[in-house]
Amino acid sequence: MHTPSGAALAPVLPSRYDDDALPGLESVDSWGEDAVWLCDALLGPHSADIVRYLHLARTTHGHGPVLDLGAGAGRLAVPFARHGYAVEAVDRDPAALARIDAWARRIGPQVAGLVVTTRADLTALRLHRSYRLALLAGAMVSAVPPRTRPALLREIATHLDTGGALALDYTSHLRPGLVAEPRRTWAFQVPRFDGIDEWVVAQQVFDLPTMSERITYYAARTGKLSTERAVLTTDKWIVDPEHLSAELHSAGLRIEGRRRHRIDERTESVLLICRAGETRGTMPAKV
Repeated sequence: MHTPSGAALAPVLPSRYDDDALPGLESVDSWGEDAVWLCDALLGPHSADIVRYLHLARTTHGHGPVLDLGAGAGRLAVPFARHGYAVEAVDRDPAALARIDAWARRIGPQVAGLVVTTRADLTALRLHRSYRLALLAGAMVSAVPPRTRPALLREIATHLDTGGALALDYTSHLRPGLVAEPRRTWAFQVPRFDGIDEWVVAQQVFDLPTMSERITYYAARTGKLSTERAVLTTDKWIVDPEHLSAELHSAGLRIEGRRRHRIDERTESVLLICRAGETRGTMPAKV
């Protein structure tokens, strides 16, 4: 998947393309229709985590709906509704929420009736009901500033049904690898089915002093008559696994399961399944 730094924007086949291999657009602001295919490739319906989360919902106790935080265009929310689950989809981008509503309506009134969309920023989230399952999927936790993450986790924990669960995933980087290679570049083709050929070169830059990273996607979209180029940038935070575990514990959430998926020799995707305490609605002590 990786190509030498400064690679040209040209067809370079990735060494692998699977469910968690590509960093996503977690914190990109509103994006237009021209970026829909790229966003779907990074955090889209190709992702196998949808099946894992559906299985988790079936095995999670509680009577509340599913809470999809950072729902984007509904890659999880709409499939959950199609399987009969009530879903509250939360995102800060009104255009993304409008896409969820439109998608659900196209499927039919039964699905549309199970989806509620809420515009909110995760850094100041306030919930008003209880949930059987909360999802911070697609490495969405990486888009939450470390200073506000403990409050977000407490808010989620307080609103989970007894026995309810929070599922979140994040990208874990080996620190020696970040020191040795703070800049990485790779290329991949975007799966499209509309006659447009789209290739992307992505440049990833890590900043260890601030524990942050920036990914810039340089896209070339070629049709029958012309080629257009576009640039999208996302800023994220590097997740420290020990700090995250401590924050979950302080919020009253117990890590019940941990699944690791190796991306390359320096990086892995980590999925955490966390269970709420026995007494719902009791605010845990602040960190």
